[in-house]
Amino acid sequence: MAARAISILAALAAATPALAYWVDRRAGQREAEAEAAWPPRGRFLDVDGARLHVEVTGEGPDLVLLHGAGGNTRAIMAPFVDALARDFRIIAFDRPGLGYSDPLHGLGESPAEQARVLIRAARTLGVERPLVLGHSYGGAVALAWALEAPERTAGLVLLAGAAQEWPGRLAPFYRHLGTGFGQRVLIPLITAFLPRARLEASVRAVFAPQSPPPGYFDTIGAPLSIRRGALRHNIRQVNALRPHLAAMSPRYGTLRLPVEILHGTADDTVPIDVHSRPLARQLPDARLTVLDGIGHMPHHAATEDTLAAIRRVATRARLHSPR
Repeated sequence: MAARAISILAALAAATPALAYWVDRRAGQREAEAEAAWPPRGRFLDVDGARLHVEVTGEGPDLVLLHGAGGNTRAIMAPFVDALARDFRIIAFDRPGLGYSDPLHGLGESPAEQARVLIRAARTLGVERPLVLGHSYGGAVALAWALEAPERTAGLVLLAGAAQEWPGRLAPFYRHLGTGFGQRVLIPLITAFLPRARLEASVRAVFAPQSPPPGYFDTIGAPLSIRRGALRHNIRQVNALRPHLAAMSPRYGTLRLPVEILHGTADDTVPIDVHSRPLARQLPDARLTVLDGIGHMPHHAATEDTLAAIRRVATRARLHSPR
């Protein structure tokens, strides 16, 4: 749907209860269709009153996977399961408020809040000293995980991770949808009417300058990310992130565990010069792998480099050597 048409509908929906009701019903139908097409594949854990969705597979040292903004377990597991399930027990969480996990509250959960509840969830699965891998926003949660439980974290792998307070403003998409009008009116319109072609275009933009793997849109269940609840919580988390990173970054130097950082030079979403280069200087035991020409999805565009980093950090953490 054209932006002008959405603007007109937004104005009408805000002013007309009958139209708002119709939009909400249409949004509900599309959410039901998405959940029928991509149901939860894992199990649910109840932690402090929140129901968290987790997928567990494989055998070996524990490897926790944390997806990025708007993602889910399907998105973060896709490049890893076949290659690593013989060498690691893979534990992939839907972060709070996203995928099929409940939110913790409605204010935009901080990385530390997410880390604390996920650490407790992991311990119910017998996870004691995992490697933790985070992509994009998930990188911030992985860092928070290590800061919350440094003695019980074996090592980190950060893929295009958000780590530092950044200059400038977020994209208009986040700013507009973060307003009261955006949360109340624009988000239901997106859920109800955003065409598949526009959602596919947004997925391609995240991969640029690379392209998504064949079938990626359906593999990850992209329509799950534009359900009203998931979209609202994603917007709130991203809009609230910068001050949390500003508070976390002075503590990075306290982390004595091994860290592997992979970041592409063509990443315009989380720029390497803002985030990973400074982080590598702050961490006492970090190795930064710079991926020339790679965008925001290094685990797909540079899968072998990513797998090598996971195995390297397992060795550095003195876990038993994976095959």
